[in-house]
Amino acid sequence: MSDKAVILTQEGLRKLEDELENLKSVKRREVAERIKVAIGYGDISENSEYEDAKNEQAFIEGRVITLEKLLRNARIINSDEIETDVVGVGATVTVEDMEIGDVTEYAIVGSAESDPLQNKISNESPLGKAMLGKKKGTVVDVTVPAGVIQYKIVDIKK
Repeated sequence: MSDKAVILTQEGLRKLEDELENLKSVKRREVAERIKVAIGYGDISENSEYEDAKNEQAFIEGRVITLEKLLRNARIINSDEIETDVVGVGATVTVEDMEIGDVTEYAIVGSAESDPLQNKISNESPLGKAMLGKKKGTVVDVTVPAGVIQYKIVDIKK
């Protein structure tokens, strides 16, 4: 089974590489030290510090594996690939909620770097999917649990 391509912007790639480097060079050392100290407390069968450190170690190793797989399957979107005539991954899109008139700007990114709190939405999200390939001025319907929301694409930029 082939691995799915992970779409990343240059910024997203840099963040994942930085996180991986931090996990490998800093966090692994810190948790190894915590395990060493906890073992020094004696009987590890009832040692909560040891259990906690081992759980953190397992989390770190799992995250390292995940990040390595993401980076191995990364497809980087370069700024010269980003179009401004239609919505695509890497574009920043300004949309207007047609019902209440709110205007919001979203960066369209791959799912690995989406962060709705930072207005970075995935190309696989309902709004992201609805906007992909659409031009400025287009009204898109987005199905949400509360019904359908209409958004007008006001602007597309890099």
